[in-house]
Amino acid sequence: MRWLPTLFAAEAIPSAMITFVALLMFLQLGVGWEWSTLLCSLLTLPWVMKSFVRAKLRQVGHFNWQLRFLELGMAFLLVALSFCFTDRFAAQWLIFACLFVLCLLCAAHELVARMYYERMLRPRWQRYYNSWKMFIAQSTVVLTYGVMVVGVGLLEVFYHNRRTAISLSWSMAVYILAGIYLLLVIYNLFVLRPPRVTDHTSSSLLSAVRAEIHVIDRIAHKPHWLGVVLCLAFLLLPQALLFHTRVLLFISSRTQGGLAVSLPWIGLIQGTVGVMAFSVGLAVGHWLLFRCPSSVLASSSRSLLSLMVLLLGLSPLVYWALASTLPSNLLVLCLAAFFAQLFFGFGLNATMPFVRYISGERYRNTINYLYIPLISFVMLLPMAASGWLVSVFGFCHFFLLNAFTVLLAYVAAYVGLRLVSSSSQTIHSPHNEK
Repeated sequence: MRWLPTLFAAEAIPSAMITFVALLMFLQLGVGWEWSTLLCSLLTLPWVMKSFVRAKLRQVGHFNWQLRFLELGMAFLLVALSFCFTDRFAAQWLIFACLFVLCLLCAAHELVARMYYERMLRPRWQRYYNSWKMFIAQSTVVLTYGVMVVGVGLLEVFYHNRRTAISLSWSMAVYILAGIYLLLVIYNLFVLRPPRVTDHTSSSLLSAVRAEIHVIDRIAHKPHWLGVVLCLAFLLLPQALLFHTRVLLFISSRTQGGLAVSLPWIGLIQGTVGVMAFSVGLAVGHWLLFRCPSSVLASSSRSLLSLMVLLLGLSPLVYWALASTLPSNLLVLCLAAFFAQLFFGFGLNATMPFVRYISGERYRNTINYLYIPLISFVMLLPMAASGWLVSVFGFCHFFLLNAFTVLLAYVAAYVGLRLVSSSSQTIHSPHNEK
């Protein structure tokens, strides 16, 4: 399995750039809170649209060659991005354009990599290697988010006597990352081989598109499908509002109500400690769900899902406490980020009954649930509006409001799981089977 580590590392680097690092880029280049959160939310649109291009990528086939071309394209975009950091205002939009195209290629790479993975390994081995995939991907996120942000902070200290210190630091950091990524691409050029199992399910693009239309039509005919989607949206509302604003809290000055944390500290707290805690929570929750019965009607499944929903709602309280007390101790900030992200990662597994009800088992091998189209879709609007809400209410009142939305999330989880259970009973009842 020489291709496994580098294939999913090549997927995780641009994903981390878009999901986590892009917000810091925009903020340091002088883009306001409102525009920064809006632009970073728009960068998730390619993940929302993945279901509409899956059929075309599947019909093209030759997954190993698709992966090579996509990775070469992403390496080129990372190099281009490193030259976009100037003092001109237009550079901010060039950065957004590069990141958006990078996300398009990254979303396509994720789809093709999943199809390649499922054809290279039998289902039994897929279950075994899923944990390794997650470990590789999250380790790469620590490298991209944590180490890179720390490096940018150190470069800003090194270039502090230059007028363009911030732009030069980001340009150098992205350029180094592009070099590392290019090494992965070159390695994958030689180790990726044709899949052992070919795809015989669609012989033409028309049949592939018809298959996707059939899936959409089947979803629309599921009982209470819209209610399930709305409940999922309210369940994730507190986390969607929190996703970008936690970084705003750390990087903003004390006069703005923030913690005034330096960039290296953010890389350590959020990019390293936070990512590792999120990964541990996600992995433990995934393992526990795998051991429980798949039906949400089982008592053990209901108890575990209730615990996940409960912990998912605790992380906003952590950031409200930080906004209220404004601590400056590094250990306190690391512990707060650790528990907040641990609760987030563990509780995020509670969304899987909703995703399975809508999409079936399509995302059984997904590494990070945040990149599932349905989850990206329901989180997009609150994430986009979160910067504006912070500017209106201030950090302390915003996180207090966010904490109150947790009650709404608990109600939505209760109603949504009941809808999933009742709808599953209806679908699998003897009357419907006849």
